[in-house]
Amino acid sequence: MPVYALTIFMGAFLLFQVQPLIGKYILPWFGGGPGVWTTCMLFFQMALLAGYAYAHLISHRLKAPAQAIAHLCLVFAALALLPVTPADSWKPNGGENPVNWECSPNGANGD
Repeated sequence: MPVYALTIFMGAFLLFQVQPLIGKYILPWFGGGPGVWTTCMLFFQMALLAGYAYAHLISHRLKAPAQAIAHLCLVFAALALLPVTPADSWKPNGGENPVNWECSPNGANGD
């Protein structure tokens, strides 16, 4: 049981390490207002909720070997996406709303 508790703690801890890192990058892009920080917080809280939903669903729907394979696939996907920093092409060009702003491949606003 302590192994499970440690795993859950480390997952949440790592998520809350990435949150301020991304916030530090994007806050100046959008003027550093409280709305930007609130949106960043909301995104990561929703990501945490999605992670809890994933853990709940996978534990009820899959047997242990399939759970291990699913977790390993997620770990490898996360490693493939390192480093965790936003690209310069994500920077806004003007006064876009940080809540509704969408990234397109060329970095322009997706409106």
